Amino acid sequence: LLSPESSVSISAHNAVVGLAKAPGSTGLWDKFSFGLDPSALQERLFVSEENVDGFLGTALCPSPCSQSALESQPLIEVLDVTEDRIQIRVE
Repeated sequence: LLSPESSVSISAHNAVVGLAKAPGSTGLWDKFSFGLDPSALQERLFVSEENVDGFLGTALCPSPCSQSALESQPLIEVLDVTEDRIQIRVE
């Protein structure tokens, strides 16, 4: 993380933490952990096509699936993510 670039904004009903990657760090973040102390962290995933595929794959086929079940899984594509909505296309 790049400390001077990171920020925190707190209001009565919301808190936003802006994190900035260090110059040598590349690629998308796929998850983050948060909590009151290190022994009680909760993990959350960022919205990405891979994370949506993984989540829906687990939801649609929670136990080990047969090859034919995996092949019939829908194609899921994350089209747009904004603060108010997420747009996903399923084929």
